[in-house]
Amino acid sequence: MCPQNTPPGRAVTATADDTEFRTLLDRLSDKATADYYNPFTTFDWPASIPTDELWMSPELLSLHGTELMDELSTAQLQALSRWESVNFYSLNVHGIRELLIEVTRRVHTPGFELPSEFFHHFIGEENDHMWFFATFCLKYAGKIYPDKSVKLPAAPRDPDVENFLVFARILIFEQIVDHYNVQLAADRRLHPTVRHINRLHHQDESRHIAFGCRLVQLLWERLLDRGLDEAARHELRSYLGRYLTTSIESLYNPAVYRDAGLPDGFALRRRLLTHPARQAAHAKVLHKTTGFLHRIGVFDAHR
Repeated sequence: MCPQNTPPGRAVTATADDTEFRTLLDRLSDKATADYYNPFTTFDWPASIPTDELWMSPELLSLHGTELMDELSTAQLQALSRWESVNFYSLNVHGIRELLIEVTRRVHTPGFELPSEFFHHFIGEENDHMWFFATFCLKYAGKIYPDKSVKLPAAPRDPDVENFLVFARILIFEQIVDHYNVQLAADRRLHPTVRHINRLHHQDESRHIAFGCRLVQLLWERLLDRGLDEAARHELRSYLGRYLTTSIESLYNPAVYRDAGLPDGFALRRRLLTHPARQAAHAKVLHKTTGFLHRIGVFDAHR
């Protein structure tokens, strides 16, 4: 969870004299070194994972809380959990690829001198994550679902604004994923391999999220310090609001419903996205992220 002890609007800059940020980076780098594992030797991949078991917690499925969930047979529930699990890991593969591109572009560049050492841990760990999520999909499902997410318009070319939006998107992605990781890692109904993947990912992401919260706040405060007018703030709020929406919508994949044997996946998706129970579930998934963005002043009381 993002720390809450820094008041919104405090002028802090990510420079060499930022002792607090440096201390955080040193602590996270030390923890990354202590927690290091070799993914290529850590996993003892079983030949298969039984298809007559749950692959995802029912409470995390996109039908949960709706009358449609109650209509599923045991076999349909197991199939839906299997393919939504594969979709979730596929989204991780695509999301990690994008964040690796953005972070690698910024390592050892002006303005990012201080976090560059931690970026190396971040990049290495995210590469490992992409590998084990992809391995799971290919080994047990024979495919990675293609990236069908709606692409938002390019971020503004103002470097400070672009940097803020890049790391805000990364933080949003990581916090959504971590919401699932925590529950999946703890669910004893799931196969040990599923729990292991999610436990390791949460272990690393907890550091990435702590780093991301602080960096996003610093980048936001830098924008405020230079005089961000209300029109620009509204534009940034709108952009991040759309990103939150598209991120949640990516969890509803018509191809998943097809593979699980559920009819008319596109109509089902439209129905689910507007269902009151699913709207409540979305708020639960996003509450840490939206709470943080409100706390630092990116979102106002109307969002």
